[in-house]
Amino acid sequence: MTQSSRVFLVDGARTPFLKARGAPGPFTPVDLAVQCGRPLLARQPLAREALDLVILGCVNVIADEMNPARVAALRLGLGERMVAFTMQINCGSGMQSIDTAYRYIRSGSHDMILAGGAEALSHTPLILRQSAAEWLGNLSTARSPVEKLKLLGGIRPDFFKPVVGLERGLTDPITDLSMGQTAEILAHRFGIDRQMADEYAMQSHHRLAAAQVNGDLLGEVVPAFGPDGTVHDHDDGVRPDSDMAGLAKPKPVFEKPYGKVTAGNSSQITDGASWVIVASEKAVNVHGLEPLAEITDSEWAGLDPSIMGLGPVLASTPIAQRQGLGCDDVDLWELNEAFAAQVLSCVEAWADEDFCREVLGYDAAFGRIDRNRLNVDGGAISLGHPVGTSGNRIVLHLANAMKTRGAKRGIATECIGGGLGGAMMLEAVQ
Repeated sequence: MTQSSRVFLVDGARTPFLKARGAPGPFTPVDLAVQCGRPLLARQPLAREALDLVILGCVNVIADEMNPARVAALRLGLGERMVAFTMQINCGSGMQSIDTAYRYIRSGSHDMILAGGAEALSHTPLILRQSAAEWLGNLSTARSPVEKLKLLGGIRPDFFKPVVGLERGLTDPITDLSMGQTAEILAHRFGIDRQMADEYAMQSHHRLAAAQVNGDLLGEVVPAFGPDGTVHDHDDGVRPDSDMAGLAKPKPVFEKPYGKVTAGNSSQITDGASWVIVASEKAVNVHGLEPLAEITDSEWAGLDPSIMGLGPVLASTPIAQRQGLGCDDVDLWELNEAFAAQVLSCVEAWADEDFCREVLGYDAAFGRIDRNRLNVDGGAISLGHPVGTSGNRIVLHLANAMKTRGAKRGIATECIGGGLGGAMMLEAVQ
């Protein structure tokens, strides 16, 4: 293949994000990937053989779906010869799938790739406590009935109380801080108070509700059909009537009693999947495709895990510097809403002259992002954060929002558990 310097996001679709409600939801990660993959592929004016590769982000892979990318590719009818692999970089997994596709296509090795993210947090496995695992191991290797009886006598009630895998997954193993605690650190550093966080959360719900009513998500969100015939056709965690009085009721979760992070101003635990089709300029011309946007830059950054919420700042700034962009040159931002305090801290960091000088290498502040350009149709606080999917969703939605609003340039960015950040720049197709 000849090398192409241009890479396009051709089309994409996602399932509704379904809030986890204390029990496994109707779909596994692969079920979700198939539910949105089928209508997306069906509306393309090309044979499925035109796809070169399938990449899927997924963090909480379930035992029955090892390498969910491959399982999904086969269930989508892409053929036994289709190479498919799964990516895991925590919250960045869905964006990493697009970034990998972008780099493969830019190098000339591939022409068209299906890149996605799928996560069913309601199916997160329960984990035995270490003491229970050791007890079971000893029991299985006991050589005599006497040894087994002795071990059975040592059984403890807490052996039957497993740990939710998600709970451990949201705690950084290096700092032993939960993701919510890292948001509290940022709130303290950048002066984000409870009212500011709650106001942001309320706005997220109102914006998503308005987008649903106005039809701004049509084509992007495709219905998912449950095994019992239930049609899931919208993000069901949104609260259109969200107000400050209601948001004031939840108690701080991570830093009691004075913390700023509550269940009301944090992202929701949800299930959902998203796919995009990434193509070379050659493929766009050969198949007569009309891209949503052009992918023009991307960046990944590492930082102290205790302040991982600043990942968007560390990842997006190099793009702005390479492209010679100021704050006002970016028409739209999709900044994944892990926590309201975290999003607002990123906004404050870019507006903080000392931070920009000492950390980002600017002579002055980068600038304050206009809130009318930030997460214009809501985000993870109102629709949820299925970890392996969100990075894919924000890129897809940025492309659609840019097209709807006639925007020239946008950046999708996110913080990533473990102390990472990812960012991707899209531009309108010229």
